[in-house]
Amino acid sequence: MLAVVFAELPWSKAHLRFSPLLIVILLGMAIGSTLALPALFRDGVAYCQKPVLRLGVALLGIKLSLTKIVEIGGSALTVILIVTIIGFFVAVLLGRLVGLGQKPTLLLATGGSICGASAIVAADAVIQGENKDAAVSLAVVTLWGTVGIFLYPMLAHFLPHAYGVFCGATLHEVAQVVAAAGPAQDVATVTKLARVCLLAPTIIGLGWFVKGSGGVADRKAGLVPWFLWAFLAMATLRTFAPQIGVEPQAKWFGDMVVPLVLSVGMAGVGLQTRLLEVIQAGWKPIVVGLLQWLTMAGLTFWLISRLMPQ
Repeated sequence: MLAVVFAELPWSKAHLRFSPLLIVILLGMAIGSTLALPALFRDGVAYCQKPVLRLGVALLGIKLSLTKIVEIGGSALTVILIVTIIGFFVAVLLGRLVGLGQKPTLLLATGGSICGASAIVAADAVIQGENKDAAVSLAVVTLWGTVGIFLYPMLAHFLPHAYGVFCGATLHEVAQVVAAAGPAQDVATVTKLARVCLLAPTIIGLGWFVKGSGGVADRKAGLVPWFLWAFLAMATLRTFAPQIGVEPQAKWFGDMVVPLVLSVGMAGVGLQTRLLEVIQAGWKPIVVGLLQWLTMAGLTFWLISRLMPQ
């Protein structure tokens, strides 16, 4: 709750632009790195890290209105699909080239190409990396997304007709997209949510890959994790919310409850992550994240000039 409140403070929103997920994991790492948690708390922290975090991903679907996503047009959706797919596989290739390791590479690839922290959380549920892998990936997407907030406005005059699409297709977090897009934030937000729609097929694909490669994913789970079915159900609910008269309630739930549940889950990750472990990850994830982001930005710029001429 402290992280959610801090993220919503006017000063924080104007200057830091950190999501509650980043703030809560930093708080958790600070506590976990300096204090030894009493045994009384260990089961609760572990429960937050897995069941609660997966519940948060499931509830994230309430933010998706499929009707609004269709309204941005076929050209924009084509750009999003191409850029997201290529961005994912570029990160996978770069991770292999620098020897980053399979699990942190897949977490970075998913977080950078789709929706930042939420995608990392969802991917980690099937990849089951070490605590530090999720923390490092979250730090990297936050770093470059924050840099983008300050750099992107310089590009606005080159894409006056599609700047919102450019922001939504390439920045990592919804908060970063809104901050960078300015007057184009409505289009940018819907474009970003269209990328979030690709979360479900991506996680299903990761599940197939991990199981097929003899990984350590939960073999008792189904091919499609329960939280993805719930994610799709919540997205369906949000899509038909106006027709059944629950649009205000669905919006309130998505804006207030979902960040809180995700933050509780991410607190579990932070409390079990040591700051030294994150520092020891070194330069590799930072470079992979940077090159993935630059590739997506350059490709989006080129595709917009070809598919969405002014």
